[in-house]
Amino acid sequence: MPQTPDGPDVSAVCERLRSEGIDVVRVSYADLIGVDRGRDVLLDMLPAALEHGLAFCRAVYHTSPMGDVVPVPGGLDQGLPDISVYPDLSSLTTLPWEPHAAWCLGEAVAAGGEPAPEAPRTVARRVADRIAALGYELACGPELEFYLCQPDGDGRWRRYADDPGNVYVVGRKGDPQGLLLHMLRQLRDAGLQVTAANHEFSPGQFEINLGHSGLVDAADRSFRLKSAVQEIARQHDLLAKPFNDEGGSGFHVHVSVNDETGRNVFGDPGGPDGLSAVGRHAIGGVLAHARALSALLNPTINSYKRFGPDTLAPWLIDWGLDNRSTMVRVPPERGPAARMEVRLGDATANPYLALAAVGAAVYLGVADKIEPGDKLEGYGYDPARAQMLPMRLADALDALEADRELADVLGDYFVTSFLAYKRNEIERFERFVTDWEFREYAYHL
Repeated sequence: MPQTPDGPDVSAVCERLRSEGIDVVRVSYADLIGVDRGRDVLLDMLPAALEHGLAFCRAVYHTSPMGDVVPVPGGLDQGLPDISVYPDLSSLTTLPWEPHAAWCLGEAVAAGGEPAPEAPRTVARRVADRIAALGYELACGPELEFYLCQPDGDGRWRRYADDPGNVYVVGRKGDPQGLLLHMLRQLRDAGLQVTAANHEFSPGQFEINLGHSGLVDAADRSFRLKSAVQEIARQHDLLAKPFNDEGGSGFHVHVSVNDETGRNVFGDPGGPDGLSAVGRHAIGGVLAHARALSALLNPTINSYKRFGPDTLAPWLIDWGLDNRSTMVRVPPERGPAARMEVRLGDATANPYLALAAVGAAVYLGVADKIEPGDKLEGYGYDPARAQMLPMRLADALDALEADRELADVLGDYFVTSFLAYKRNEIERFERFVTDWEFREYAYHL
């Protein structure tokens, strides 16, 4: 995938970067679980990288967080072949927290010259193309939550600013180092179109919101935001981490549907609840495929520990009007701001796969004209009123495997790879002796 003739002039780009004191370009792409992989390229070598690509072992997509290569078809069984990653200069931006460096995304290409089918950006673009074939485009506004933690001096981590009751507090009371404001400015300067940030519900928990844009662009910016938050936190000797005694961190996404003119058609003043048929069908598609979506929006064993009644995290497959106890919430705005908030995801989700999964469900809902059914009235979490979501990763993976319509939209090879990778993760977890097991059994059994 060499630079196209109508793309940016490479010589001009290099000269501009050099005049700005930049001598390195970081090329990043997401692996299967959303880890930021890539290479720092000296500016003088950027033209060669654009012409020939950067070679990586294809099994990088199938490598566990502990560095083990998971036996996914196309990796170990094929002798660990290469993929080529080409810098996407249209995504080039400054890297404010890394002096004299710029940052761009990479496009992964398989040996035959086609986009690598398991590459998360490829999956997101595939879904966006399917939606475009119906004459629509999604506008997505992600909201990502995260905990910040600091060393406790004993080799462990404790929550940063570990005080209760600071939800929606701004300033140094809930953030004594002013780190969130620093992050917000750095992310703005990196061109990520962030809009706002605040302290979230739990101690040491924060949220940063991104502006709406198309599915692929929103996924690009969400991926970069997660990478940036992790990088900036580490520069301050902080880390992200879940806890047993507090709620999980969500990855909510606001979704509207635009027609070919760019007009939001999710709402309709004359429709039921002020929603258009397209808007209702979009909601219906997410509900109909929710069990399979869980595998992609809640992709870790730990994800399912945030589910349950009275958690403000989804537990049931339901929807409602401005109701935060539902899986799909329709905020009160209508007209150009009409949308749904899909509250299913958690912060461990790969942004490309999370948005692709939601987009695939919306595509199927609109294509198949799926009605959402009755909306929830009042407070939810009553399993007598709605179907329950999967409560374990294994069950969610089974639901994904069974949802052949969703797999067709996402791509069969990608789904097969994801299932193999995640089932291997479950096998490794089930062989691991946890601290809980030691405490529970060691002294008595």
